[in-house]
Amino acid sequence: MGRHCGYLALVSALACGADWVFLPESPPEEGWEEQMCVKLSENRARKKRLNIIIVAEGAIDTQNKPITSEKIKELVVTQLGYDTRVTILGHVQRGGTPSAFDRILASRMGVEAVIALLEATPDTPACVVSLNGNHAVRLPLMECVQMTQDVQKAMDERRFQDAVRLRGRSFAGNLNTYKRLAIKLPDDQIPKTNCNVAVINVGAPAAGMNAAVRSAVRVGIADGHRMLAIYDGFDGFAKGQIKEIGWTDVGGWTGQGGSILGTKRVLPGKYLEEIATQMRTHSINALLIIGGFEAYLGLLELSAAREKHEEFCVPMVMVPATVSNNVPGSDFSIGADTALNTITDTCDRIKQSASGTKRRVFIIETMGGYCGYLANMGGLAAGADAAYIFEEPFDIRDLQSNVEHLTEKMKTTIQRGLVLRNESCSENYTTDFIYQLYSEEGKGVFDCRKNVLGHMQQGGAPSPFDRNFGTKISARAMEWITAKLKEARGRGKKFTTDDSICVLGISKRNVIFQPVAELKKQTDFEHRIPKEQWWLKLRPLMKILAKYKASYDVSDSGQLEHVQPWSV
Repeated sequence: MGRHCGYLALVSALACGADWVFLPESPPEEGWEEQMCVKLSENRARKKRLNIIIVAEGAIDTQNKPITSEKIKELVVTQLGYDTRVTILGHVQRGGTPSAFDRILASRMGVEAVIALLEATPDTPACVVSLNGNHAVRLPLMECVQMTQDVQKAMDERRFQDAVRLRGRSFAGNLNTYKRLAIKLPDDQIPKTNCNVAVINVGAPAAGMNAAVRSAVRVGIADGHRMLAIYDGFDGFAKGQIKEIGWTDVGGWTGQGGSILGTKRVLPGKYLEEIATQMRTHSINALLIIGGFEAYLGLLELSAAREKHEEFCVPMVMVPATVSNNVPGSDFSIGADTALNTITDTCDRIKQSASGTKRRVFIIETMGGYCGYLANMGGLAAGADAAYIFEEPFDIRDLQSNVEHLTEKMKTTIQRGLVLRNESCSENYTTDFIYQLYSEEGKGVFDCRKNVLGHMQQGGAPSPFDRNFGTKISARAMEWITAKLKEARGRGKKFTTDDSICVLGISKRNVIFQPVAELKKQTDFEHRIPKEQWWLKLRPLMKILAKYKASYDVSDSGQLEHVQPWSV
């Protein structure tokens, strides 16, 4: 679906690694029929048994003539003789329960809209509340309408490059990334850099890690590097479990959960000699680390060892991937969205389990170490009455007030309660303690049940958000590595500066590389969390929605900005 906008088709193609995508904003070049058939037969020759072609509802060719799924099916059947099926998704796309991301986005947008109204004067132009990266913005309504009309005008006049540009930076970025990952140039057309770039997974598995590895490998090969895969984390690195990995080796990885390369929590500190030897043996010129807090600690250890081992004087970058979302330098990490969806779905089911039973409160324990992101955001998405986290200390008086609040709630028509607790929020107020306290205090008013969600939060297929976030951020990391290696080409340059060993993350509206040396100051190493966390500002929102009296900080709310073609 999407009428004249190809957004859904494009991000779906990126999320499932489709072979071909038809978009209204970027029609295929003349002679696409033959090109597509060649691409499909090449993929079959590489032992790929399944081809997926995604067609946007408003897909057109360069002459503005519609391209339909039936026309494409006819073409594939007559030219290639492949067994082909057409699936028109239709209104399936509109229904269903909202994902955790949509629920949290809707809650944030609702607050932003109310604040915009309260701050407005009779002279304030009508605005659209929007999210740019992870930052709320307000854009004038008429400028947004004009921009949408300009896109259509550009398509009608066959100015397709302008149409893509007018759709915004994110759309253009998605399209560029998709093209780089879907279409491989013949080997003789890729200028070789003679550089070896290694990819490693570190820490606990997170859904979306495989999408990040696939993206890194393909972008690296397209940039002319030789890509090496390191199996089983730093442990495998020290033992020399390193193999070259090719374009087709990572086919179909996007939708797979866990870590295909294998991952361990082992830090490099005690294997520095062995790892340096392996880097020398395999002539590794750059390292991409995909992982959680262990990956961050590992990067710090490698950085500190640069003086002793010159093999570590190469560009190194880390892409955050952990369900806990506790890596300094990034608002989001790969895997956290999938875990949040699992928590939200489970909470929905648990609440349904009590729909025939009157007056029941559920105590649910989430993962995350000392980081309360999953408990807090899961609570916001699932409509919880309280969420206990380490970052906001609580005492017996808070527990008492929550019990009293739930007792009052049970007198209304909604006779269910939901309380989330982060696994390490308190040494003494354990899940069992809170369960027993609520059971005792709620006697005669409500009964209690407890659930520890455990490792189901770490498993499962990655959500579309994690697939695309992993794909895009990893591609960006490889572009950084390529730029760094280009700087040093022919000069035999050693990378010793802080800015050659970075964490790549999203901060508000920007994707930024931050040197690990600078991030040290922002880290609480004892509890393995950043000292400042953006999502704590959303904490009062959950309390307000649960009908507690709480004040919401509006100092960070969006200001009215003008629409830029690159930031819509």
